[in-house]
Amino acid sequence: MYAIIDVGGKQEKVTVGDCITIDRISNKKDVTFSNVFLVSDGEKVEVGTPYVKGAKVLAAVLEQTRGPKVISFKYRRRKSSREKIGHRQDLTRVKITDIALA
Repeated sequence: MYAIIDVGGKQEKVTVGDCITIDRISNKKDVTFSNVFLVSDGEKVEVGTPYVKGAKVLAAVLEQTRGPKVISFKYRRRKSSREKIGHRQDLTRVKITDIALA
């Protein structure tokens, strides 16, 4: 059984037992994703318009982490102008525990 869910403006294909990394969410133990685009149990596929009614995906929060450091360097030749900025995204790792249909 798998589902395609909407997490922070991105679509993720998940099955029970998967660990995914998403944008930071508040400190909780359990998370419920109710924006489910598609649910399949192997033989039957339900597609929502845009979401499947009554479907939800349950997940447990494993840890709060940070992504790799990304360097943004802007340089303008002959202008004596340069700008260096670093960024690390705050992330949350979750483990999918259940995919529930209505």
